Amino acid sequence: MLEPGQVINNRYQLQKKIGQNSSRQTWLAISLVSSKQVILKLLTLNPQIEWQEHKLFEREAQILKNLNHPYIPKYQDYFIVDNLPGSKFPWFILVQSYIFGTSLQELLNQGQRFSESKVEKIAIEILSILVYLHSLEPPVLHRDIKPSNLILGDDERVYLVDFGAVQDKAVAEGATFTVVGTYGYVPIEQFAGRAETASDLYALGATLIHLITGTSPADLPHRNSRIEFANLVSIDLGLINWIGKLTEPNIGDRINTASDAIAAFENKYTLSSAITQPKPTGSKIQLQKTANFLKIKIPRRGSKSLRFVYLASFLVAFLPQVINITINTYNLWYFQLIISLSLILGISVVLLSFLGHTELYLNRDAFEVKWKLFGFSYWRKSGKTKFIQEIHQEDKIAASAPIGITIELMKNQRITITPLATVERHWLINQIKDWLKS
Repeated sequence: MLEPGQVINNRYQLQKKIGQNSSRQTWLAISLVSSKQVILKLLTLNPQIEWQEHKLFEREAQILKNLNHPYIPKYQDYFIVDNLPGSKFPWFILVQSYIFGTSLQELLNQGQRFSESKVEKIAIEILSILVYLHSLEPPVLHRDIKPSNLILGDDERVYLVDFGAVQDKAVAEGATFTVVGTYGYVPIEQFAGRAETASDLYALGATLIHLITGTSPADLPHRNSRIEFANLVSIDLGLINWIGKLTEPNIGDRINTASDAIAAFENKYTLSSAITQPKPTGSKIQLQKTANFLKIKIPRRGSKSLRFVYLASFLVAFLPQVINITINTYNLWYFQLIISLSLILGISVVLLSFLGHTELYLNRDAFEVKWKLFGFSYWRKSGKTKFIQEIHQEDKIAASAPIGITIELMKNQRITITPLATVERHWLINQIKDWLKS
């Protein structure tokens, strides 16, 4: 049994166990020669271990030894130990440099959400690593890109770690295979043992989806084997389209190389096969879009305004009666004014909650927002389209408050539109952003 403080091979002192399964252990250790922290990966050679697992471990050591990239852990040592305490079997031990930082999975578990710009930065940094790996001869395929294998270093750069599933393309061709990778991030072809450079791109795309939604792709809905995420996020449609091309289920439809992915990213708003976002199921929003104008009609969500409706119903049904009794009893005729105002307020809230709607009209020069009831506008706001700075969901002022859409204008002006369901809100924000960028 290995314990902290134990010295391996008279050179590495164990500090902390950071991973374990039936045949493997991973330890944080310190080199007694360099006084630097290192990672020790250990694999026991017992009768229960499958030979393929040993081959993967040995391949990881061989390939890591030949890699030289600033954002990949450095190979330091590889040896066999026969006399580990509490073990009757020899252990293979791989030593590599330690990356100071936190995995993206840990950050997700801590509740961190990643901004659009942060996700884009992470994507490009991972692609730069893949350009290097895939340009080797033969190409090196990681085959297990996911948030737990990506470390956000203390230097704010992303490192790709854990090459336990690594394969070079020469080995992949015509050989027997073991399915490796993590469900949700593995493309269909990898389940059949056919890993390609595009397979790593799929895993990258699935990872980006996890970062922007906060949900593992395995837990997201799928349609025709595609991960459905567009209606769950409020990001540029070009980025959604680009990630969609990375995660095409059919490898022939997917972006094929990391270099092509970078080129497509730089032109992501002009992808020829852009993914259209269908209107959320059950939504009553009406949308007309041409190259010259965008018109949106949003019905009120009465069911989400029940507190106001209950208040209005009380005002309409009970308060006038209470006040009427008061008038008859005390002859306070000035309460007639309160009765009238209560009725007007109550009826207005009920009508607006269930029968009112909001219209947004934009053309290339100007925009206008109208709040309407029975076809008549009771409030409107307008401005120049070029002054629109941002479209985003309304800042939530209370935990139970419904959320609408905010249009940010110049000079700190803003317009907030009707509260919407989450999927409708994200879908509508993307539609407006897409039209403004087109």
